[in-house]
Amino acid sequence: MEQAAALLSSQMGDVPKTAIVLGTGLSGLTDSLSVERSWEFTHLPGFPRLTVASHPGRLIKADMDGSPVLVLDGRAHIYEGYDAKEVTVPMRVLGSLGVEQVILTNACGSMNPASISGDIVLLEDHINLMGVNPLEGPNHNDWGPRFPDMSDPYDGALRHMARTVASEEGIALREGVYVAVVGPNLETRAEYRMLSRMGADVVGMSTVPEVLVARHMGMRVLAFAVVTDECDPDNLSPISIDDVLAAAAQASGPLERLVRKIVPRM
Repeated sequence: MEQAAALLSSQMGDVPKTAIVLGTGLSGLTDSLSVERSWEFTHLPGFPRLTVASHPGRLIKADMDGSPVLVLDGRAHIYEGYDAKEVTVPMRVLGSLGVEQVILTNACGSMNPASISGDIVLLEDHINLMGVNPLEGPNHNDWGPRFPDMSDPYDGALRHMARTVASEEGIALREGVYVAVVGPNLETRAEYRMLSRMGADVVGMSTVPEVLVARHMGMRVLAFAVVTDECDPDNLSPISIDDVLAAAAQASGPLERLVRKIVPRM
């Protein structure tokens, strides 16, 4: 991580204070950016090699309508065979570079009957059912405290601002609790019932490890989940990755517009 941070620092110049992580099917946002420079994950020390086709694996320094940003175009997942520390190396490097705030995005399934495919959900809290934590093991005190507080993992002020922007732009924005599981299989009917009864609105296979590391390092977090499948256990239909990508594409336009309006206000 130190090697990657040193390499990037020597090549990047001024480091943007805001970073964005693009989840499954959401890489289209990069098409409209003014890219200054990009680095393949494969060329950065310690960065995971991504195996999911919809995650390109690039770090991009770009201009978004006058605001400098760093973009992680894709992420690694624990189901690819990595551990929690390995999937969060990019987030650790962002923190080491001096990034102060991150916008995380992902694709998810929804147990909440009020949310349908294509909806954007503003995450207000999470439940970690991955069985692992990237903060396990020796603590590096220069990164953060041994026991970081998680009373407000998704920054309240940023969430308020996101709701305001969504209202101004006429973008429907749900709110909910995200539960993280390892995957890669989707859940059974019984598992969806359990997750819903636990208080979760949406379920996915990422994001929470990144949130834990970001908060450990003092970064503010804002996160959006795009609903790609409706998980009603009494009316459950099979779904494929093509269905997931199509649903993510459906929401990518409004989500991109929302992010573009939010970044200058952060």
